[in-house]
Amino acid sequence: MSQNIALVDDDRNITTSVSMSLEAEGYNVKTYNDGEEGLAGIQSDTPDLVVLDIKMPRMDGMEVLTKFREESSIPVIFLTSKDDEVDEVIGLRMGADDYITKPFSQRLLIERIRALLRRQELQKAPQDSKNEEDVVERGDLTLDDSRHLCSWKKQPINLTVTEYLLVKALAMRPGHVKNRDKLIDLAYGENIYVDDRTIDSHIKRVRKKFKKIDPEFDQIETLYGIGYRYKES
Repeated sequence: MSQNIALVDDDRNITTSVSMSLEAEGYNVKTYNDGEEGLAGIQSDTPDLVVLDIKMPRMDGMEVLTKFREESSIPVIFLTSKDDEVDEVIGLRMGADDYITKPFSQRLLIERIRALLRRQELQKAPQDSKNEEDVVERGDLTLDDSRHLCSWKKQPINLTVTEYLLVKALAMRPGHVKNRDKLIDLAYGENIYVDDRTIDSHIKRVRKKFKKIDPEFDQIETLYGIGYRYKES
């Protein structure tokens, strides 16, 4: 069965080109060109996932997310402009599942959509269907690859898809340094341009999420001017 995606953005070039790409991948797409229209569409015709621009006329993406998050846990990907780091942080705290910075690769967006929809499906699946081969354990860290789920000391950590991929990239080889370019390739795919600051922002948020569970968390180390590594046990 085809999955339904709501695309809300006031830039008609984006809604036209992205909807064509998504439909070519087999998704059903409904587009909306402002926040009020998007919210009404999401509430009346519940999609499987929402791609939501932050800055729009009539009602911005933050307000749209706040209103439908009261009654729905549909996965949401925010579209943000390059310098809206504050909006990204607020949006993730409000319940967005991931964000992508404009200008973006449509292939990257499609991969993020696939990952979130797969995670949503697997979270609904019975727990005993979990494949143990998909589970990675590094001391107190557990990563369930099939579900993109992470836990620390048996406490769940709510990571975005991008954050999960970064933690996995570091934890798979404890003690080995990953430079920012390598982490960009692992989290975003090769040939995708992402500013180094974006990786730093992700790592900063990841640490905060772990420290909320465990204030002593210090497994992700910064090697200034080089990159990051996951501390060996």
